[in-house]
Amino acid sequence: MLQPKKTKYRKAFKGRIHGSSKGGFSLNFGSYGLKAMEPERITARQIEACRRAVTRHMKRQGRVWIRIFPDLPVTGKPAEVRMGKGKGAIDHWAARVAPGRIMFEIDGVSDEIAREALRLGAAKLPIRTKVVTRLDAGIVTEQVA
Repeated sequence: MLQPKKTKYRKAFKGRIHGSSKGGFSLNFGSYGLKAMEPERITARQIEACRRAVTRHMKRQGRVWIRIFPDLPVTGKPAEVRMGKGKGAIDHWAARVAPGRIMFEIDGVSDEIAREALRLGAAKLPIRTKVVTRLDAGIVTEQVA
């Protein structure tokens, strides 16, 4: 699973995801992409589950790009522990995803296979998504998944 090799700080504040994505909102690598429509933290497990679903449907043809990385440490205290005594240990890693962010891109497969692969991948994520496409003329169209 994805996680940073090294971080500047061991634990992070929770923070909020405000507004829409500042960058990463257009297709840069593939012809098809999965775009987030809601703000949410996506865990490393969810990213991996989505990647597996997409690559399995594509039968290892084509190419997949993951455009998000879980660099936010999420802490958790054990069950039935009293309040206080400091912040809990790192439980898992997550990526902050703002609306409009392209999370996955694929290329090298037919339109039908690409859309179905991204639909199956989207089912593994806790947010609403759209399948975005790059046409030959450079115009981007969107379809709700």
